[in-house]
Amino acid sequence: MDEVSPGPSRAGGFRWQEPELLRRRRSAKWRAYPSDVLPVWVAEMDCVLAAPVALALADAVSLGDTGYPAGTGYVDALAGFARARWGWDGVTADRAARVPDVMRGVVEVLSLVTDPGDPVVVNCPVYAPFYEFIEHCGRTVVEAPLGADGRIDVTTLTDAFRRATAGGGHAAYLLCNPHNPTGTVHHRDELEAVASLAETYGVRVVVDEIHAPLVHEGATFVPYLSVRGAERGFALMSASKAWNLAALPAAVALAGEAAAPDLARIPREVTEGVSHFGIIAQTAALRDGTAWLDGLLAALAENRALFTRLLAEHLPSLRYRPGAGTYLAWLDCRNAGLGDDPAAVFLARGRVALTGGLPFGTGGAGHARFNLATSPERITEAVRRMASVL
Repeated sequence: MDEVSPGPSRAGGFRWQEPELLRRRRSAKWRAYPSDVLPVWVAEMDCVLAAPVALALADAVSLGDTGYPAGTGYVDALAGFARARWGWDGVTADRAARVPDVMRGVVEVLSLVTDPGDPVVVNCPVYAPFYEFIEHCGRTVVEAPLGADGRIDVTTLTDAFRRATAGGGHAAYLLCNPHNPTGTVHHRDELEAVASLAETYGVRVVVDEIHAPLVHEGATFVPYLSVRGAERGFALMSASKAWNLAALPAAVALAGEAAAPDLARIPREVTEGVSHFGIIAQTAALRDGTAWLDGLLAALAENRALFTRLLAEHLPSLRYRPGAGTYLAWLDCRNAGLGDDPAAVFLARGRVALTGGLPFGTGGAGHARFNLATSPERITEAVRRMASVL
């Protein structure tokens, strides 16, 4: 892969990592493919770790602080971040539980409010592990496709809720906000419509809000539990996506006021099975890493603008609607003649690795997901390789 500059430091010391150091990483993004493949697929960022996180981890190692997690520091840090960032006071220790990561938390919450065989509604195309985790915990997926604009279609969702509850059992709705892979950030009125519909049909809402800190300037993230009628809902939050901490997992499961008794039933082995280092890292990110996050968001804004220009110039047959959240770009390649799995074609013929759209469910065929959390030079090179395929 060509050598590129990591670029200057930004607010909070944010900067992209040097290419020679990226190639030394042992994570999936940089080890899944041969060295001649440019990876822009899995949700890992090519950035230098935020200094407050690195310092907190180094301090823990120097102290030999490698025991079991304790205290409410992580929940307190999330509460402070939510208050400062979103003006929301809804994170409270009496309605919160630490969980090992967001998807493990999703499974545990679904297990609290549904039984094996019960349906779980999802808005496809959606984060592929939703399907895997729902099926692994013995529930069945009911799809409610997003509208052509990438937003929740209330008519479609109503039909899905009707089908999910027709048998008389329990049902849940696993919502992604901000949405992966489209980057859609759901509006307050949409979330209130969801809450009202869920109450009408007796569906329990569980929201994956892992990308919540990654909402772009001009857009507003609305926590689901802050909207009218969401008292029986749940949300899962984590700092892992926004600060690139997949190797240091930890998350917080939050319950609406009426759902607190359900959350209190979460097994002790789950709440005590959280990584101590994960809690240390994520607490530091939420408490002391907001300036770094602002630097990241500024860099991502430039990357989205660059990517849009490059596609218009070199790949006009690909359609891209920039989302209001995440660092992921959802590409509609159906007019490019690349078949149902364009990512496979770009990999084989262009040596650039995107995430294929098929595992994202209905609506994923002919699409691919591009990770914009890398340097402008790597984005430019990736588009050049993709264009060479066409």
